[in-house]
Amino acid sequence: MPTRRGSIRIFRLLGVDVYLHWSWVLIAIFRIEFFHFREYSSPVWYLIEYLGLFGIVLMHEFGHALACRQVGGQANQIVLWPLGGVAYVSPPQRPGAMLWSIAAGPLVNVALLPVFSVFWYCSNLLGWPVSHPDAYQFLETIWQINLVLLVFNMFPVFPLDGGQILRSLLWFLFGRANSLMIASVVGFIGVAGAGLFVALVFLSGDMGSGVWLGALDLFVALNCWVGVQQARALLRLEKAPRRPEFRCPVCRETPPVGQFWGCSRCRKHFDTFLTGGFCPHCNAEYAVTACPFCFSVRPFADWRALNTPATPPQP
Repeated sequence: MPTRRGSIRIFRLLGVDVYLHWSWVLIAIFRIEFFHFREYSSPVWYLIEYLGLFGIVLMHEFGHALACRQVGGQANQIVLWPLGGVAYVSPPQRPGAMLWSIAAGPLVNVALLPVFSVFWYCSNLLGWPVSHPDAYQFLETIWQINLVLLVFNMFPVFPLDGGQILRSLLWFLFGRANSLMIASVVGFIGVAGAGLFVALVFLSGDMGSGVWLGALDLFVALNCWVGVQQARALLRLEKAPRRPEFRCPVCRETPPVGQFWGCSRCRKHFDTFLTGGFCPHCNAEYAVTACPFCFSVRPFADWRALNTPATPPQP
């Protein structure tokens, strides 16, 4: 997934920092100069069109972030990069919370459809195709861009929104790890199909679209591979024996027995509950401990204090 590396913070809204990757500007220049969806009488409209795309993607990502907060999760960063946007959301590790956090993004595009449709329809009634052709083409293009983003994101291919929604639904039936494994495998099937389509695009001579779609396909393939590795790690966690004398202060899961924690200094793994928060390889001390199930980070002492029975997770 894209990170803040190479990005600049452009503003903060509703407690969310929005970052723009430097390559976004280069892609914008390329698209404005060479790759046009519509022909305008002035190049200014190409810039306005790209800013419209920027706005739609940003609203989509804010949908994810605000929904995540609504279910008690954390979401304070959005990174916009050439292949779209990423909202860094950390919802509670429950299928219902995950489902709402992911589904809220496409629902923003669904809500925008009637709004853009009304503007487009009214502009047609007012005779804009003749009197203001540039403005009319802009409204038509923005309507199409929003629809394409909605349809594309809903493909059940991990890590697209559709793939993550599929994973959340499977979570109710098969559990956290197995649902991620199934969604990642389905994603690889989608990658193979998309690869054939990309090859056909190249054979048709459309090199620009082929490169763009190929990059998207590679991005999806890499994330599917990461999903498989994460699913394997989760399966190991679920099968590992537990330490009943400790509980996570947030999700109240008992920690597993094993070397599931990594040292940031020497990069080696160790069992932090066996060593009391010390890395046995370099003797680095860790006052806080990350839960491998809900990813929350809390002081080591808080884990000792909660010896109450675990509460069954709620959907």
